[in-house]
Amino acid sequence: MSGLCEGRVVIVTGAGRGIGRAHALAFARAGAKVVVNDLGVSLQGESSAESPAEQVVREISEAGGEAVANGADVADFAQAGELVKTAIDRFGGLDAVVNNAGFVRDRMFVSTSEEEWDAVVRVHLKGHFAVANNACAWWRERSKAGEPVDARIINTSSGAGLQGSVGQSAYSAAKAGIAALTLVQAAELGRYGITANAIAPSARTRMTEEVFEDMMRKPESGFDAMAPENVSPLVVWLGSAESRDVTGRVFEIAGGKLSLADGWREGPVLDKGARYEPDELGAIVHDLLAKSVAPQKVYGT
Repeated sequence: MSGLCEGRVVIVTGAGRGIGRAHALAFARAGAKVVVNDLGVSLQGESSAESPAEQVVREISEAGGEAVANGADVADFAQAGELVKTAIDRFGGLDAVVNNAGFVRDRMFVSTSEEEWDAVVRVHLKGHFAVANNACAWWRERSKAGEPVDARIINTSSGAGLQGSVGQSAYSAAKAGIAALTLVQAAELGRYGITANAIAPSARTRMTEEVFEDMMRKPESGFDAMAPENVSPLVVWLGSAESRDVTGRVFEIAGGKLSLADGWREGPVLDKGARYEPDELGAIVHDLLAKSVAPQKVYGT
């Protein structure tokens, strides 16, 4: 195998199935050495006797690539450190982290329990923090020692995080946090040779097939726009040396449709130059709303 990521070492979390599996296989085809991380749990976060990470490693090995399986819990900070250490010890370094692991526990907001909220935010948001933080500590150490660093963080947000999704308050909040985290990482880490970008993919996975059943149905013929494999080429490019001048961006990708999320930005402004009185704000707020671009609809509305 040879290609765009020849010789680079990449960690892909949640890589046993779905989009993560597609990422791992695509990186291997592009010449990368891959750490295939997967806790091996069900969609609800329950333990499983299966070893999907080992299955992906076998696929990569049989195709002539190099990979190693890892079963770390990405939201456990110590285990995330061991995951990073696995890449360094096994392959001699680390060039990219693809944060993909996650699961859903969908509920309407008023029905969401504290346990469900904590579980979703933990695996998505803390999982992104823990793996990347451990990787960045190693990269920063290399940079301060005068070694060249050309590293990548690729996070996974969601359309739910960018515009909200009915019945997914915890998931939407975590994915919105990931988008904001990406912007801060890009601003802080560039000095060490590290870029940070995020994707908001639309694809058929265990997390989406029940929520959007009609949309996710495989077509009888033609291009399967919801195939997980459609997302991975962008992730491979973002993980390559070619992408070093791209950072702090959130890409939406669905099938063959690729776009940049515009994000929150300042809209119409009125500056009185003094403190407002409550009874004058109604007219002012409605004037600002009339001059602003209407927000995108929340998914499910």
